[in-house]
Amino acid sequence: MTATEPKITPELIAEHGLKPDEYQRILELIGREPSFTELGIFSAMWNEHCSYKSSRLHLRGLPTKAPWVIQGPGENAGVIDIGDGQAAVFKMESHNHPSYIEPYQGAGTGVGGILRDVFTMGARPIAALNALRFGDPKHPRTRHLVAGVVAGIGGYGNSFGVPTVGGLVGFHTRYDGNCLVNAMAVGLADTDKIFYAAATGVGLPVVYLGSKTGRDGIHGATMASAEFGEGAEEKRPTVQVGDPFAEKLLLEACLEIMDAGCVVAIQDMGAAGLTCSAVEMGAKGDLGIELDLDAIPCREAGMSAYEMMLSESQERMLMVIAPGKEEQAEAIFKKWGLDFAIVGRTTDDLRFIVKHKGEVKADLPIKELGDEAPLYDRPWVETPKQQRIDPASLEISDSVAGSLERLMGSPDFASKRWIWEQYDHLILNNTVQRPGGDSAVVRVGDGPKALAMACDVTPRYCEADPFEGGKQAVAEVWRNITAVGAKPLALTDNLNFGNPEKPEIMGQLVGCLRGIGEAARELDFPVVSGNVSLYNETHGRGILPTPTIGGVGLLADIDKMATLAFKANGETVLLVGETVGWLGQSAFLAEVLDSEEGAPPPVDLAHERRNGDFVRALIEEGLVTAVHDVSDGGLLVAVAEMAMASGIGVTLASPPADTNPFAYWFGEDQARYVLTVTGGAKSIVVKRAEAAGIALAKLGTTGGDKIAVPGERAIVLEALRERNEAWLPIYMGAGMM
Repeated sequence: MTATEPKITPELIAEHGLKPDEYQRILELIGREPSFTELGIFSAMWNEHCSYKSSRLHLRGLPTKAPWVIQGPGENAGVIDIGDGQAAVFKMESHNHPSYIEPYQGAGTGVGGILRDVFTMGARPIAALNALRFGDPKHPRTRHLVAGVVAGIGGYGNSFGVPTVGGLVGFHTRYDGNCLVNAMAVGLADTDKIFYAAATGVGLPVVYLGSKTGRDGIHGATMASAEFGEGAEEKRPTVQVGDPFAEKLLLEACLEIMDAGCVVAIQDMGAAGLTCSAVEMGAKGDLGIELDLDAIPCREAGMSAYEMMLSESQERMLMVIAPGKEEQAEAIFKKWGLDFAIVGRTTDDLRFIVKHKGEVKADLPIKELGDEAPLYDRPWVETPKQQRIDPASLEISDSVAGSLERLMGSPDFASKRWIWEQYDHLILNNTVQRPGGDSAVVRVGDGPKALAMACDVTPRYCEADPFEGGKQAVAEVWRNITAVGAKPLALTDNLNFGNPEKPEIMGQLVGCLRGIGEAARELDFPVVSGNVSLYNETHGRGILPTPTIGGVGLLADIDKMATLAFKANGETVLLVGETVGWLGQSAFLAEVLDSEEGAPPPVDLAHERRNGDFVRALIEEGLVTAVHDVSDGGLLVAVAEMAMASGIGVTLASPPADTNPFAYWFGEDQARYVLTVTGGAKSIVVKRAEAAGIALAKLGTTGGDKIAVPGERAIVLEALRERNEAWLPIYMGAGMM
């Protein structure tokens, strides 16, 4: 230990996020006290964000394989075969804590990180999505966070040149002290040109690529693995600073260097920076890595080994170069104006050795840094079941029409146009379906194929019943992709939860994972990548369990794509799926009655699959003119969204006589879709449904400029649309409505 390095004390160990028993494990592993740099390396590799020490045990139960899966979890991103020698590469990751501390840079670097995960695999990014959760709109910090996060996402994605095509935005008081920013990216690659992180070959050069290393982001991964308490603002230096223009150059240089056959292995420097990327490359390839930090390009003077190893400066890559390709690779990177430095070599001794100024700063067993990270089977308790809500027991003073208007003007249901119009969703000229539909749709090259992509979750369901909530999140994304006519192929997840050391929180994680796993298996919708974000708590108050699901599907012919807008007057509106009027944990209950009670709707996966396959076949054959899945808000909200998207009204039929009208119109029963058909197709669709045993009901007929609900005053469509569009711009610009 040099004179400038601090003494290893219990306080210093705790500051690095390591518990006493974990530090004891380090002592046993290396047989001595670690150096300050080694302590930092262990802190980076063994924190929750990098090691998944609380979730690894339960993640093993997820289905990850299918004939079309090329690469499942464990790499920078998942890869699926979409035919014709092409692959879709995608993943979702969180940047929650950084975005709360410094929303613009936190969100922007979240986008940058997920884009690197995709192009590190050899794929060119074609689309970005995001899932955002903010606190109560009345909370003093919420408006600031919304403005900063949205600007950060747009600023990075727009400058980089990738369309931001979809996502979700929700508000709830449980996110007051801990917003969620989940970023997803999708790219295209050739199936025979996928690049991986595992290093191969002894004595090969390890090369540092991209931007210079600074002091930003040090301890970023450790900070992301802890609760917020007092002084959260003081963590601002742990937030990285992004440069989307440098990232664009890095993309082009990486794809060129890959095409030139220079790359043996590649890993982006994300969480824990140089430490994590170097260790993963070596460990995955059963090799050692030796680094000489004197060769690291730094943008700040006097950086220590500790700082260089833990910096999370953005737009950086680590690569193992093929023998004899060093000069060619360097020329490519210099052409793009980026740093290229040989900073180490691969070895055969399975050691991770870090040298700086002639001293060995770290000498550790490389496999154990990852493989020997703590693995916890944390105590957990199952979430108590809630009773089903009896609609007759509810005291409802509002009308059906008034309830619809209230819902459509509420923060969660209000149009998010103010947000997505700040994103360039058309750049690259391949966006076929823009934000606002069930799924974004992006064309694949010049052919007829397209990828459909969506992300979703209903946190209220997940808190009330984690198993059913996990199932529903997967089923909802599967429906979103189905509703545009695409075949769902695979999913990525971002598992956002509170403190796993609390048994009730750990129970939420376990229950949601079991639900996700069951739905993914039953729907042939495997999990190919993902991220776990725990300790999303402030002063002991956790977020709602929020396992965000992102899905990708294939649309064979974009000319057959479905959209949700009504197309013409005089068309028949049909409902696929059964309605019993399930109000527990519904948006109606939360927004109109200010109550979050009851069991959430159960998810029958056999019905989901059968109904979804039925709807997709109708779309494929051109028998329907509009399709929208029924989800948050229930049936009347789905119909209203179809009407507002088109400007065409609808006259609806009466609910069944024995049904509570509020339960019928606002219940959130699953496995349902609203369709429109022309007169000629109606009889065909009805016969098909009867033959398949599919529940099918006539809802009404399109036409006019109002939504006419039997027994209710007519809802003027233009007034409803104005209410829906008004909330967010007014909130962001002139205070609350």
